[in-house]
Amino acid sequence: MQGRKAFEEKLFTNFQLSDRVPAGNSYRRLKEALDLRFLYKTTAQYYGTEGQESIDPTVFFKLMLVGYLENLGSDRRIIDHTSMRLDILFFIGYNIDEPLPWHSTLSRTRQLYGEDVFKVLFKTVLKHCIDKGMVSGRRQAIDSALIKANASMDSIAEKEVMDDADQFADELIFNEEDRGQKVGAYKKKKVEEHHRWKEKAYQGMPASRLNKKAEDDKRPKFLSNHTHYSTTDKDARIAVKPGKPRQFNYLAQTCVDTEHHVITHIAAYHADKKDSQCLPGVIRGLKENLSKEGLIVEQVIADTGYSSGQALKTLEENNITGYIPNFGQYKHEREGFTYHKEGDYYTCRQDKKIEFKKIKDNNGYAAREYRSSRKDCGPCPLRSSCIGKSPEKKIVDTFDKPYYDKMHERLKTPYARRMKKLRQSTVEPVLGTLINFLAMKRVNTRGIKLANKCMMMAAIAYNLKKMMKFKTNIPMTAMAWLPKESNRFLIALFSRFTFS
Repeated sequence: MQGRKAFEEKLFTNFQLSDRVPAGNSYRRLKEALDLRFLYKTTAQYYGTEGQESIDPTVFFKLMLVGYLENLGSDRRIIDHTSMRLDILFFIGYNIDEPLPWHSTLSRTRQLYGEDVFKVLFKTVLKHCIDKGMVSGRRQAIDSALIKANASMDSIAEKEVMDDADQFADELIFNEEDRGQKVGAYKKKKVEEHHRWKEKAYQGMPASRLNKKAEDDKRPKFLSNHTHYSTTDKDARIAVKPGKPRQFNYLAQTCVDTEHHVITHIAAYHADKKDSQCLPGVIRGLKENLSKEGLIVEQVIADTGYSSGQALKTLEENNITGYIPNFGQYKHEREGFTYHKEGDYYTCRQDKKIEFKKIKDNNGYAAREYRSSRKDCGPCPLRSSCIGKSPEKKIVDTFDKPYYDKMHERLKTPYARRMKKLRQSTVEPVLGTLINFLAMKRVNTRGIKLANKCMMMAAIAYNLKKMMKFKTNIPMTAMAWLPKESNRFLIALFSRFTFS
C-alpha cells in the first residue's frame, strides 16, 4: 500500500537540539575540543559597565569560524546559513527558537576588537596543535598570495600630489624661513615623480582617446599606485599577475610548518610590497608565535621573490638557514674575470687588475664599483669584445654579494633540491585551500587591519580542521607521567612514521 506523508505544523513540540546532532559531527567535536571562555577576559577592555549587552564574544568568534569553515564570503550569508543548520546552532549555543544576531553586529564587532584579540585566538589554536605534536617548528615554508580587496577598479581616483606637503612640513623641525624652502623642494620633487609616472601611464594611448571626455575613456592604459588610489579602501593596492586582471589587492604572507602543514604565521601586507621586503616582519611574527612554546626556527624555505640582501641578512642575524634561490640579476661568476678576495679586486684574461673604486647607489641598493685602468684597456686585443667603445671596464657588485654567494653554494646541494620540492608540496597547497575553500579569495572588509583579521581567522579555521583530523598511534595515558616537552617529542616522532 502506498504511503503518504501529511504535514501539519505543531503549535508545541518536545525537542532537544543536542539529541539531533550526531556524536561524530564535526561541529559537536569542535565544540568539545575548543574552549573559548578565555575570550571574556581578553575582550573585557572593549566594553563599559552600562548600556545594552553586546553579542557574546565566544558566539561572535564561533560565527566567524563558521563563515570560514563553510566558505561563506559575507556576514549576511553566515547568519542565513547558520539559521538552517542544527549542528551549527548547537555549536554556537543557540536554540532553534532563539533569534540570531543581526548580520551587521558581526561587522561592528569585528571593527571593535583589536588585532591583539585575533592574535590571542590564533596563538591558542596553534598551541593546541603544538601540544598534539603537529608542529616541530624547525623548518618553515613561506609563500605569499594576492587576495582581492573589497574595492572595485571603478572607485579609482588620481592622487593629489600636494596633499601631504603640509604633513611633511609638520614632521620636520626648522625655522619659518627654512620651512618654505624645504616644503617647496618637497613639492617640486613629488610633482616631478607624479608627472613622470603619469606620462608612463598614458604612454602609447591614441590621441583620440586622450581627447575624449567620456567617463570610460578617462582611465589610463597603465594604472600605478604612484598616481592612483581607491576611494573606498585607501590601503588596497593595484597588483596584477600574468594572465590575471588588474585589480586592488592585499598580500597574504603565510608560514607553514613542514611537519604536518600547520600555519604558524599569517599577516596582511600592502600588495605593492615585494616579498623580500616583507620577510623581516614575517620572521619576527613567526618567532613570536613559536618562541613562547619553546620551538626554535632553524630553516626557512621560500621562492626567488624573497631573495634580497636585507632578507638574507635578516635570516643570518636570526641564526636561520635559508633555502631561497637568488634573483635573476645575481651573477656568481663573471665570465673572463676572476675575483680575488684577499685584495678585493678582479683580474681579466690579460691578467690586468679591475680595482675597487667606490660604493655607489644602484637603484636604491648599495653597490661596490670596480674599474680598470684606461692605460690597460687601450692597447688590449680583446677590447672590442670586452668593453666595446667604453674607455674602461666597469664591474658593479651588490654590497650584499657575500650573502648571495653563500646561498648560491648552499643551493647546489642535493638537500636544497629536496627543500624546493618540499616547499612546493607544503605551502602552495595550503594557500590554495585557504583561497578556494576557506573564504580567503576576497576580504569582505576595508582597511589593512581588518584584512589582517580576516586572514588570521581563515588560518585559525584551517588549523582547527587539521587538528580535528589529526590522529596518533600513541596512547596518551601511557605518557601521562612524562614532562610536556617529552610528550611533544614522542608524539611528533610517532606521527612522522604514521603519516610520512
